[in-house]
Amino acid sequence: MLSQWGYILNFLMYLAVTLPILIIGIFVFTFTTPYKEFDLIKQGSQTDDPKKMAAAKAAAHDLGGKIIGLAIVLASAVYHSVNLLDLVVWGIVGMIFQVLIFYLFEWVTPFKVVSEIPNGNVSVGIFASRLSIAAGLLMAALISY
Repeated sequence: MLSQWGYILNFLMYLAVTLPILIIGIFVFTFTTPYKEFDLIKQGSQTDDPKKMAAAKAAAHDLGGKIIGLAIVLASAVYHSVNLLDLVVWGIVGMIFQVLIFYLFEWVTPFKVVSEIPNGNVSVGIFASRLSIAAGLLMAALISY
């Protein structure tokens, strides 16, 4: 019975580290883009303006993909990490690379992602989302010892 409590304690410790990393990641993602995702999402939900509604969808897809990508990295880090510090390091690496992938996407595309999403280009938001998820999957696979 005592070993079950040990597993629960271990679960709670990893959860107590993982959730703040995810929350910090959301803050970092919203801080590193020139548009304000939560403002766009809020404005799109409080209007009948099709452009604002589309901008909200594009921003939600973009931010949601980054969150899923980071969560995938964190899940792999929890599985592979040797201790909580190791988990934190991999979480930070995942955050940094999600931001870098976004700006690499911005650099290689013939359009400007940072202006397309606030202008309501949902397809760009969806594509950015899928790119973030793919990057998260690849980064998760790269975590090994």
